[in-house]
Amino acid sequence: MKSILSILFILVLFGVAAPQKPRIVTATEASGTYRYRHNEIKILALGHNKLRLQIDLTYEYRTSYGPMANTGEASGEAAIENDTATFYPLDDHKCRINIKFLAGNKIKVSEENTMDCGFGMNVTSEGTYTKIKAGKPKFDSDR
Repeated sequence: MKSILSILFILVLFGVAAPQKPRIVTATEASGTYRYRHNEIKILALGHNKLRLQIDLTYEYRTSYGPMANTGEASGEAAIENDTATFYPLDDHKCRINIKFLAGNKIKVSEENTMDCGFGMNVTSEGTYTKIKAGKPKFDSDR
């Protein structure tokens, strides 16, 4: 019994200490249309660790005059390494958007220097998005 526990302990210890391989996102896994609330992100894997993105954002609020909304948008290419893409919506690189690909057809989006992203007041891309459509998305510039 002690030898079985010793072997089990060694196996558990080895499994914890072994370096984990980084998760690589496939083109099929990345490409598609993702949605969080009224925000939408379209992603197309281009190969060579590049993604094409189109981000459409909306912040809705109510006023005494009725419902209103501030919007923001960005498009361009992002670099992807393992399971995380980095996108700079403006040429000055002050704002950085990170897109982490999660299991279950989801992405988690975070921003660095939110005020410098060029979006409308209170507009942000942050959130956990769900893929609503797989495959090559239709970009506005394709129309």
